[in-house]
Amino acid sequence: MQLARVVGTVVATHKEESIQGIKLLVVRPLDEEGRESGNALVSADAVGAGPDEIVLIAAGSSARQTVVTDKRPIDSVILAIVDSWSVGDAVKYRK
Repeated sequence: MQLARVVGTVVATHKEESIQGIKLLVVRPLDEEGRESGNALVSADAVGAGPDEIVLIAAGSSARQTVVTDKRPIDSVILAIVDSWSVGDAVKYRK
């Protein structure tokens, strides 16, 4: 799993039948300090995330193991909305 921030949305009027009805969001991975640390990617939203929220994403075969993405051609999924995280004794983020 990876921390990420929701930075945008994807609208696709024509898409593979098996992903109809799945909300697609653009996310940017974060490092342990909350800084953007990688290229943006598109993730299927399994939890109702919104703009600028911090989320946990899973990629690869793990992305196809949620109720929403089961047996669908999904490479990345948002599977949690983060309330807080800390490293050692330091709180790095609180919603």
